[in-house]
Amino acid sequence: MEKENINKTKDQQEVKKTSAIGRRDVIKTLVTVPVLGAVAYGLVKTRKVAILDRDISDVFKLSDKNAVFLEPMANGKQIRLGLVGFGIRGKQLMRALGFAEPSYIDTLIEAKKKNPDDTRYDAFLEQDDLNVVITGVCDIFDKYSEAAQLTGSNIHREGTNGKFGPAPKRYKTYQELIAADDVDAIVIAAPDHWHGTITAAAAKAGKHVYCEKPMTWTVPETYMVRQAIKDTGVVFQLGHQGRQTASYQKAEEIISNGLLGNVNLIQVCTNRNNPNGAWVYPIIEGSNPQTIDWKQFEGDPERIREYNDYMLSNKLEKYVGPDERSKFSLERFFRWRCWWDYSTGLSGDLLTHEYDAANQIMHLGIPHSATSSGGVYFFKDGRTVPDVLQTTFEWPDRNMTMLYSATLASSRNRGKVFMGHDASMEVADILSITADRESERYAEKIKQGIIPTDKPFFTYVPGQSKVDAVTSATELYFAQRGLLYTYVNGKRYDTTHLHMREWLECIRQGKTPSCNIDQAFEEAMTAHMGTRAYLEGRTMYWDKDKEQITRG
Repeated sequence: MEKENINKTKDQQEVKKTSAIGRRDVIKTLVTVPVLGAVAYGLVKTRKVAILDRDISDVFKLSDKNAVFLEPMANGKQIRLGLVGFGIRGKQLMRALGFAEPSYIDTLIEAKKKNPDDTRYDAFLEQDDLNVVITGVCDIFDKYSEAAQLTGSNIHREGTNGKFGPAPKRYKTYQELIAADDVDAIVIAAPDHWHGTITAAAAKAGKHVYCEKPMTWTVPETYMVRQAIKDTGVVFQLGHQGRQTASYQKAEEIISNGLLGNVNLIQVCTNRNNPNGAWVYPIIEGSNPQTIDWKQFEGDPERIREYNDYMLSNKLEKYVGPDERSKFSLERFFRWRCWWDYSTGLSGDLLTHEYDAANQIMHLGIPHSATSSGGVYFFKDGRTVPDVLQTTFEWPDRNMTMLYSATLASSRNRGKVFMGHDASMEVADILSITADRESERYAEKIKQGIIPTDKPFFTYVPGQSKVDAVTSATELYFAQRGLLYTYVNGKRYDTTHLHMREWLECIRQGKTPSCNIDQAFEEAMTAHMGTRAYLEGRTMYWDKDKEQITRG
């Protein structure tokens, strides 16, 4: 017995030594480990970590498998893709598919020459071949269409002086592209006000659809799109690439294991502080009424009618711009996210990322209610969508609230935090858990000094070994939220690439993707509730039985 007590004392001393590891040493350890084991700073299989693992395994249990598992790609036939929209996101989606503008490749090569630690070029070359071909492209700006054709022909991922394959056909309208016999599936990267219309049309034509978020611009078309997908059975994936982020998937396991206790508050945010982050994008040289099909940009007449009817019936005339919509404007064409006439604002553009992550992690569904406030407080440039927004979503049946807070004029970092009775979890590109000092689950370990309450006792870092290169404040914003890349077995992957890879494999294997039409419907209605609450200045409710948004 005396010998046992002596050994126990030595073990406790080792625990205290481990708890005192310097933060700098901890981070050095973290960045080399693909999947962090169970607890504390303990991430390398040493005696100290084994002691910690043993000491809290009765209250904190997680699998040691990789959060993201990639199924082997099927040896299926090549899928022929059509792309609608080659603006900022369209270019990113093409790169995720394996097709990049030659000038972009030139930029990556030069960046690597200047900084050997900039691995973006290597990562792109190593990206999986998804066995797809771009057979058609459509953009209403001539310069974008021509660039899309060149990009689609860059089948060897080369720079300006490379050898290219045949160029995809350019279509003047999305209708012509959808009708093409050599197009199996459509990738939609058009402005928000076209998402629903093009998705429904593509589905009815028997084409599989990958659509950028948000799913829809108006509430009525949300039902229409869901019905079209359900009726036709095409494979639909909404562009929330966070579904592939390792830390999000590990967070889902943590929640399902009850390791936080009852979660009754989630806090998510958007913080940016530059014009690009506020959608004041540059106006591209060569853009004019002769090179832009403005009439087509204005929008689907049926969707415009839905939008106008809603605004006018609720006395929101200040947000209806029929004169502006019909008048050519380069600002509106390149910065369309700033006006309700085409945009879903912060709710559809950025809140949806945060909501979808929470929905993925906790399976929330559509909230019972939404209340919003905010306004145009900084960017006094004629925009109608707010640059500051607060929205509170309630799930009374879950005894839970989610707070969304956004500002486009401050870059103060605020995390995605799940607050539980026993611990809080912050989720971004990495994940950390801090025990609550009043925790019941961890009370004994806290009392023994094994689990601290003033810093995380568990940190999950999905395998990076170097600081990853980002080139702008906006890129950093998305990187920190796990929306640019993640790690699988220590290898870096573009999350959008993984999300599109999943969609394509579901097409080949007859499976359902992670952000399918049911998940998309929940996303769309949640965002619309937040938007309507802001516009009308009152709480909006969700009637589960009727599947309708109602007013308080």
